Amino acid sequence: MRDLVFVAYLLALLFIAFKRPFMFTLVYAYIDIVAPQRLSYFLLNSVPLSMIVFGLAFLGYMVGDSKQDSRFSVRQGLMVLLLIYCGYTTIQAAVPEPALAKWGWVWKAMIFAIFLPLTLKTKLRLEALTLFMVLCASALIVTGGIKTLGSGGGYGVLVILIDDNAGLYEGSIISMVSICIIPLILWLANHGTIFPPDWRTKTYAYALTFAALLIPIGTQARTGLVCIAVLAVLQLRFVRYRFIYAGVAATIGLMSIPFLPQSFTDRMSTIENYKADESASTRIAVWQWTWEYAKSNPFGGGFDSYRLNEISYELADDPTATEEETDYFLDDDEPVEVVDESRAFHSSYFEMLGEQGYPGLIIWLVIHVGGIWRMETLRRRYEKSQKAGEKWVAPFAIALQHGHIIYMAGALFVGVAYLPFIYMLIALQIGLDTYMARRSEEARWKPIANRLTGGKIAQALPNPRRPFAN
Repeated sequence: MRDLVFVAYLLALLFIAFKRPFMFTLVYAYIDIVAPQRLSYFLLNSVPLSMIVFGLAFLGYMVGDSKQDSRFSVRQGLMVLLLIYCGYTTIQAAVPEPALAKWGWVWKAMIFAIFLPLTLKTKLRLEALTLFMVLCASALIVTGGIKTLGSGGGYGVLVILIDDNAGLYEGSIISMVSICIIPLILWLANHGTIFPPDWRTKTYAYALTFAALLIPIGTQARTGLVCIAVLAVLQLRFVRYRFIYAGVAATIGLMSIPFLPQSFTDRMSTIENYKADESASTRIAVWQWTWEYAKSNPFGGGFDSYRLNEISYELADDPTATEEETDYFLDDDEPVEVVDESRAFHSSYFEMLGEQGYPGLIIWLVIHVGGIWRMETLRRRYEKSQKAGEKWVAPFAIALQHGHIIYMAGALFVGVAYLPFIYMLIALQIGLDTYMARRSEEARWKPIANRLTGGKIAQALPNPRRPFAN
């Protein structure tokens, strides 16, 4: 029965898309985020769904969409360069079979990210993709939030829709993404036009924000706690009374502690005593190994090169833990040495360094830092604009910038360098940037054209465009 519901929903979306080809792009975003083929028992998981829909999206753009306002940006060029470089390191990979397996989905995510900005030519399309990303993620967030309220969750225990540990269904990743999209949720609640910002829209947006804040509690992922802290600090930039805001935020945080599950507070307390925490000690040891590996392999070892690592680290005594809570034995309170191998990078920065070397890491950083910088440029340019058609720009740039910064903070502790969701956010940034650049260019030329034609630009130009139309 569940398969039939998914098939019917997809067919309905595809039917609409044949009339509005841009919808194919939104359907692909839905498939990439929710992954209905994983939720299906047999109907959807037996066909290459994402490949078919991407083919339809590309064909719809080539055949049924105007190319007049499409722009190819510098960051798209950098993504092409990164894609080519990743292909080269895959050919030269130190562990060929796992590298090919990862390459099988990475190239698809990057190709879609390169293609997507070409279709984002209007405000309506930018908002539609933002809305789809938020609503698709909310399918997971609302489910996780309800389960957290009902059971309190637990590390590795909270199951969101399906028991899977890949993509957004992994605890640390969904915790990070849940906090990343909060700025986008609030932007849609205040500046959206598809769903007007009335009391119903805002009520759902605030409820979804609350559910998103619950996800790090339900998954008990420390990455989520870091992302919440970053979000709170970012909000300080735009509040009028910063000291009052900081005091209220701190008070709410302290008052919420008694209502949190004991397992959550116990796990968060390991941040302070990281030397006694096996997970934290493993990550530090892997990062040290990766740094040394990059010195001898500056061009990287290809995808999944972490499988080569052999690490050892010492675990100190945790004075707050009982014997039942530890899975190792300390003799006379001396640190115990732990030997391990093939441990994942647990950091996007070290993931890029180990897999793509210094060239790949630099390209990746330029793509991300460049996006944050461009959003800051747009914010400053349109922050004080009094034009009705531009008041949404600065808040949207802020939302995209804050979401990106939160991702960059969470990426310190999670290996999500190629996460498709963040590349969609980058595509939104590029789309906004090129759209506003085009509008600015058209606004500059319009007075000149009017003077040359005596104010009769519509008669002077064949097929005149409405530069500010959605």
